[in-house]
Amino acid sequence: MPERARLLRDLPVGERRIDVSGVSTVILEGGDGPPLVLLHGGIECGGIYWAPVLARLAEEHRVIVPDVPGLGESDPVDRLDDEAFGRWMIDLLRLTCDEPPVLIAHSLLGTMAARFAAKHGELLRRLVIYGAPGVGRYRMPIGLRVTAIRFAVRPTEDNMVRFERWAFADLDRVRRDAPDWMDAFTTYTRSRAVVPHVKRTMRQLIGTCTKQVHDPIAGPTSLLWGAKDRFVPLELAIEASGRLGWQLRVIDDAGHVPHIERPDAFLAELARTRS
Repeated sequence: MPERARLLRDLPVGERRIDVSGVSTVILEGGDGPPLVLLHGGIECGGIYWAPVLARLAEEHRVIVPDVPGLGESDPVDRLDDEAFGRWMIDLLRLTCDEPPVLIAHSLLGTMAARFAAKHGELLRRLVIYGAPGVGRYRMPIGLRVTAIRFAVRPTEDNMVRFERWAFADLDRVRRDAPDWMDAFTTYTRSRAVVPHVKRTMRQLIGTCTKQVHDPIAGPTSLLWGAKDRFVPLELAIEASGRLGWQLRVIDDAGHVPHIERPDAFLAELARTRS
């Protein structure tokens, strides 16, 4: 698809399709160094939305970016629950990583990654939970719920813009700074949003990944958050950091997707999670 190619233009990553636990899975990978897995949130386009930070991350890491089953270009499973995700994730790490990786997991999939780490923490070097509702007692804002339902039912351009205004602290600024990339991102995401199995997967994730994770995670864990996140407010992360003793790094002047909105600031705060 031309929009997908536009999103990846000039990036030092390749794209391939592999069998992961019986699921035909698309991954992006590139760079050299310790493995770093980027797990996208509950978004129809899958992992390609990490594109704004891939070149910089690939300077120090071998970066692996999968589309989880049922989103992006990966084939679906009947139900993407914790068990199915766990099987898929274990096999993905076996196939792509020669040592335990750092895992950065965003939004809804951040919740699922936390549950995975509670059971299989020995498979990860470190977990960075990024803007995930499951770190605490979460209630989706009513306005976001209405906007999400409208987009799911009718993924028009106008409804996509309404959704993006929830996701970004300043959508107009991002569209001015990267008009071609944002046009491709919006168009590609809308094209995936009409696919029946993508719709089904999104419903499943919203139903299961907004619930709090109670099982303890033994390995090193950090929180990374946008200061103006309207999807999952920063207050939830502050409470979780105090309760669990996890380091919290905050990206100023950014909403739910700082890696798109403020990539330099995102990378700077991500680097500080290692200190």
